[in-house]
Amino acid sequence: MIGIYDCFGYGLGYDVSFEERYRLIKNAGFDCVMLWWSDKFGRGIGYQKDVQFARNAGLYIENIHTPVHEQNFLSLDNLDGQSVFQNYLQCVNDCFKFSIPTMVIHLPNDKHPINNLGLKRLGIIIKEAEKYDVQIAFENLSNIQNLALVLGSFHSKNVGYCYDSCHHINYAPNDDLLKLYGNRLMALHLHDNGGKHNQHQLPFDGNIDWLAVMRKISLTGYKGATTLEPMNWDYEKLSIQQFLDLAYQRARKIDDIRTI
Repeated sequence: MIGIYDCFGYGLGYDVSFEERYRLIKNAGFDCVMLWWSDKFGRGIGYQKDVQFARNAGLYIENIHTPVHEQNFLSLDNLDGQSVFQNYLQCVNDCFKFSIPTMVIHLPNDKHPINNLGLKRLGIIIKEAEKYDVQIAFENLSNIQNLALVLGSFHSKNVGYCYDSCHHINYAPNDDLLKLYGNRLMALHLHDNGGKHNQHQLPFDGNIDWLAVMRKISLTGYKGATTLEPMNWDYEKLSIQQFLDLAYQRARKIDDIRTI
């Protein structure tokens, strides 16, 4: 399967409705989508309706991306810490409610080390995920030490890794993350690191060696979707359908490398 993140731009308030957006995604050739699961980033209320909109368009929902605005509060013994804990628990229950197999979590960055309280909270979240058979994929960012701690502490079959190609080359280029955690790979966020934001470009528009990356992914035995996480920041001259058509072409190209 080939997928794409659903909030890839085109208006701060998403000028193209999500119902129409999923139709265009399907028209471009994509099989599945990752859903942003929050009212933040200009998304607004009603994001849970996207589940049915996506399925009506014939798209499989691969995972949800949990809220990121509170991620560094996980270990705090205060209302902020309790809030992020409750948000992640709610995401587990939402995955069960909407029959979505996987949720992706940003762990705190390494300036906010996870303490015993943070690990205890994650343990409770993971127990809830096991109860409902939901997978939790922890994503690499500037959190390599926290990622190692969590994946080293929890060996449940419901706990795994979300590989982000651009975050890898930008934050931890000397760490072979796919060698370390590839056997626990549950999701992919594939985007290149060029452009004005140095991230979320389409493959082959930045500095990532896609032949090397996709061959490493292939060696992990990962069977899930090849999924892009681009933004239209450097592609504003393209219409939304042109952007999606180009994104699909690039996704197909890197997916083909997995089968070489």
